[in-house]
Amino acid sequence: MPNALIAIVPCRNLDTSEAFYERLGFRRHDSDSGNYRILANDGGGELHLVIAPDGWLVTDRNPFGLYFYTEGVDELARRLGQTPEDKPWGMYEFALSDPDQTLVRVGWPSRLRMPQSR
Repeated sequence: MPNALIAIVPCRNLDTSEAFYERLGFRRHDSDSGNYRILANDGGGELHLVIAPDGWLVTDRNPFGLYFYTEGVDELARRLGQTPEDKPWGMYEFALSDPDQTLVRVGWPSRLRMPQSR
């Protein structure tokens, strides 16, 4: 991975968060090191989970967000009970929140979608 920017996502419970991100295709990449876990997917994506310090995650006020770029938008949407749509900003996407209300958008550029998938 010559150049990469990887999100470190604060959470209250590593097991609960890991289970959520497994539904998006991420699985544990390293052993559990206590308060920190590294997840990865088959496409080379990584996501780090860390136990949030007290006071960081306030119910209904989580300021964190992620954007997961993937060609598999439709497959993930079906698996998660979501309905993706083409947005005015040129993305085909859907959004949901993780267990700690981190906004997770899943999308792919509308212009790159295969014609038969529309």
